[in-house]
Amino acid sequence: MSQSLDEWVAANMGHRPRDPALFTQALTHSSHAGGSYERLEFLGDRVLGLAMASWLYALFPDEPEGNLSRRLNALVAGETCAEIARELGLASHLRLGKQARDDGAADSSYILGDVVEALIGALYLEAGLEAARGFIERAWGDRVHGQRAAPKHPKAQLQELAAAKGWRPPVYTVARRSGPQHAPTFEIVVEIPGKGSADGSGSSKQEAETAAAQALIERIGK
Repeated sequence: MSQSLDEWVAANMGHRPRDPALFTQALTHSSHAGGSYERLEFLGDRVLGLAMASWLYALFPDEPEGNLSRRLNALVAGETCAEIARELGLASHLRLGKQARDDGAADSSYILGDVVEALIGALYLEAGLEAARGFIERAWGDRVHGQRAAPKHPKAQLQELAAAKGWRPPVYTVARRSGPQHAPTFEIVVEIPGKGSADGSGSSKQEAETAAAQALIERIGK
């Protein structure tokens, strides 16, 4: 497996591991024996944020801080990291305990997004910031250059819509939590009292709230 992993990392991250164990750890969930990816994910999250912020700062020199923040938040969101993971074929290299794999953890957006950040952390430790920055710019390039305008997060859009119309602010409620601890599914209902409600689901509360807010915008925002 080690040689196969080395080749996968080299092909997808532009760096052949000198210490394969570091990258193996980045792909190891806590349900599997051995050290998990969590410390590397903590580091990689910060490396991703720094690399993305400096990239956006240089790429959009005339934009104010608020616009840059909205771009950044969309690009480093867990859902976006999970999309990157799927594009890289990361799931086939995840190290999961049997129960977690049987429960579908290999397709959990929450886990996939965290593991991408853990891999960035491993790459940073072994090859430095420029190597991590190079991977991020290749993997996220289409998304960054495809943003014609700074996106607004659906929750922010819904809040602004309610304020503009003089409505009460949206209220989010957890309707249901299902699945195992390592791969949960949340169902969230968002309501603007007296105006409408919608629901959304996701592998984290944030993801489910985002989906619910987008659904309500589409329902009442026109």
